[in-house]
Amino acid sequence: MGCENPAGAGSGYAGKVETEGLFIVVTSDVMGREADIGRVLMKGFFETMKAMGALPKAIFFMNSAVRLTTTDEEFVPLLKGIQEAGVEIYSCGTCLKHYGLEERLGVGHRGSTGQVIEGIRDSRVVWI
Repeated sequence: MGCENPAGAGSGYAGKVETEGLFIVVTSDVMGREADIGRVLMKGFFETMKAMGALPKAIFFMNSAVRLTTTDEEFVPLLKGIQEAGVEIYSCGTCLKHYGLEERLGVGHRGSTGQVIEGIRDSRVVWI
């Protein structure tokens, strides 16, 4: 089975994705270890999530993933659409400061470890 985007033409995905109460923590600006394909996979993940309506309650971006909510011209509009659909989006304040991106937040809110702790306590958590 390939990694095709199920949201593509004639989406053949028949199962229901249970996302109620889901809290996603994104720890990198790429998915996996290879930067080129990892960027494609990360974008496909969020596009598919949005297209399928499989939206979590919140997404917390930390470490290099804060680049996706600040300087990335492809991801910021995509993430804004996800936020407009009701998903809370947070970026780690310490990480924003570390990368010098505090003033460049393009989507969501500055977050803290508190959001992660609440997510762990109150939700099903998926780490990406």
